[in-house]
Formats: sequence, C-alpha cells, structure tokens
Amino acid sequence: MQKFDAIRPYSDEETSAVIQRLVHDREFLNLIGRIKSPGVARWAPAMLRGIVSYWLRRRFGGFTRIDDLQASLSGYVGELVGKTTTRVTQSGLQNLEQESTHLFICNHRDIVFDPMIVNFLLYNQGLKTTRIAIGDNLLENRVFAEMMRLNKSFVVRRSMTSPREIRDAYLMLSEFITHSIETHNGVWIAQREGRAKDGIDRTDPAIVKMFHMSPKKSGLDFQTAINRLSIVPVSIAYEFDPCDLDKANELEIRARTGAYLKAEGEDTSQIMRGLTGFKGHVHVHFGAPIEDAEANPKALAARIDREIHSHYHLHPSNLVAYQLREAAAGRGPIEAGLFASLAAAESCTRQALEAAANELQKRLDACEAAARPYLLDMYANPVTSALNAMSTADVST
Repeated sequence: MQKFDAIRPYSDEETSAVIQRLVHDREFLNLIGRIKSPGVARWAPAMLRGIVSYWLRRRFGGFTRIDDLQASLSGYVGELVGKTTTRVTQSGLQNLEQESTHLFICNHRDIVFDPMIVNFLLYNQGLKTTRIAIGDNLLENRVFAEMMRLNKSFVVRRSMTSPREIRDAYLMLSEFITHSIETHNGVWIAQREGRAKDGIDRTDPAIVKMFHMSPKKSGLDFQTAINRLSIVPVSIAYEFDPCDLDKANELEIRARTGAYLKAEGEDTSQIMRGLTGFKGHVHVHFGAPIEDAEANPKALAARIDREIHSHYHLHPSNLVAYQLREAAAGRGPIEAGLFASLAAAESCTRQALEAAANELQKRLDACEAAARPYLLDMYANPVTSALNAMSTADVST
C-alpha cells in the first residue's frame, strides 16, 4: 500500500492517532457541536467544545480499527438519516452476495450523503462497506480531509494541468481501484467528475477507460478487466435536494457568464447543508453486477446510464416538475398510461402530488427568477432520462 500513500485512506494502524488528533481539534469540535447542538454552539461555543471533546474521547477514543469505528458510528448515521429524510428505501441489494466485492458506480447528487447512504444500506444488509472516491478539492478543508480518510475515502486528483500528470494520476487511481477489488475491498465512485447539478446523470467514458489502465499493463483486454471489477450501477433518487437553490444559482451564472467562481468554504457549507438538510424520501437502487461487459468504454458507459435511468425512483417532485416544465413550454401532459408506468415505483396519489407541488413552489419562490428554470430542470430531467431509457428498451426488444 506504500505506493498509494498519496491517495489512500487511513489504515487500521493509523486510526488511533487520527482519532486523538480530532478529539482535540478546535475546528472539528466546532463542527460536531454545530451538528449536535446548533443553539448552544452559537451562544457558548467554548463550553460546547469541552463537552464534545469529553464525549468523543469517552465514546471513540479506544478504537484502533476502521470497521469497528464505522460500526460504532452507524447508530449516529441512522439518527442523521432519520432526521433529514421521511424514509429511505432500497431495491436490488438483496441480490448481492455477502462474500462478493464490487465497484459501485453511482449517479452523483450530494458530496457526502451519496456514498454515506450507500454504505449505510450495505452495512444494514450485513455487507462490507466500501472505500469512497473523493475529489482532491474537498481536501482543502483539513478537518474534512481527516474525517473522510478515516472513513475509507481515497483521493481522486483533479488539479493537474499537464497531460502527463493527468495520465499518471489516472494510472495510480486505476491501480488503487484494481488493488482494492483484488484485496476484497469494495469501491464507491461517482459516474462523472462533480455532481449532476442539472439532474442529468451521465457516465463519463473517460472514467470507465481509467478502470482498464492498470489491468491493460498486465495484458488484460477491456472486457476481461471490467468483468473482474464486478461493476454494480447504483441509482440514488432524492425527493428534494437540500442544495437545489445553490445548484440552480451556479447553473444560471455559468450560463450567463461562462464561468462560476466558488466562494471560500462553499464546498464545506454545501457538505453541511447536504448532510443536515431535508431530503424527503430517498431511494437507492443497486443494479445487477455486470459480468458481460461491453467491448469498449463508450458502450459500457451507455449501458451504465441505461441501468441508472431505467431504475431511477421517480418521486412526485420529479413528476410535478416535469408537468410544470411541459406546460410552460406549451406541451401537453404525459400520456396517462406512460405516466402510470413512470410512477410505478412510487405511490403517486393526488395528495402526494399536491404536497410535492406545494413544496416545489416554495423552493421556486425562494429562488432568483433567472435561476428558476434551472431548479425546475434538475427535478424534471430524471423523468426525461427515464422516458428515453424506456424508449431505448422498447427499440431493443
């Protein structure tokens, strides 16, 4: 593992020392204090830091293994999930075998909650949690970097400029992922760089090509190498996105000016909002492991997209947004039979649709007028993707 020191997560041997650093770290204690007792954090931060530090040392100070730490934290993760969602459901997970190891390729909507909810569901099913790929931009926050590396996260380097640097970084990443799977450590990675802020989930063929870089050096062809990774496409669907206004604002600025400059600490604030904000119903679908991979990265990426789109759990919020967008464009509603098939994963009663419409309208009202179409798109686009996936399936059959 020494060759991966620049990107790997912390090992069991490093766990105790990292925990001891964190339980005495002012910034970390402030962060935990804001999550646990936001009111007290405002008027008595020093007192709260002392209480939090004592509690953390008593509760977690003795851990020396990552898996034991995660097991102890699972209850707190469950509390956070319970506070920020109306419910969490899953499909497909029961088809994964306990002794199997997979590369989970997932659509990406939230910086931390996406991999957290996947691992939470895996753990509750009695399966081993995964290593998590995170962008190096998130390591600018020192405390967050420590927390994530302690939680099996490894680094995807994005800040390179030269073609050689990019190639070397991708090769090391490919080697680390291959090594992880070979040593029975599952991996979670997003299907593309950055979150799909517009609600369009699309796999980057360059990511898929990267998976083959290391096995290719050993003479393995693309299909054989990919089949050994046992890829599982994962589709995460949030009823409501806590960061939807931020995303809509960014998309509008990019469209108007051609660029968007993040404010200092913006990633951290959105991480906190994504973790603690209201999400409504969250559904996660785990696809069947790919054991008959396509012959090239582009074809495999298209297959992963079809899997994600066709199993994306459409919520009333998605259907309401789609109908609003179609009406604004002068188009009619979805044909009744097609609507029923789209809504099959969710019991879309009139009451549920009305509640979703009211909540969506609140979010549109809170959004700058110029950014409202982008907010509507991020909820409506999954319906478009599902319709296209259905159309493709019909043609293939």
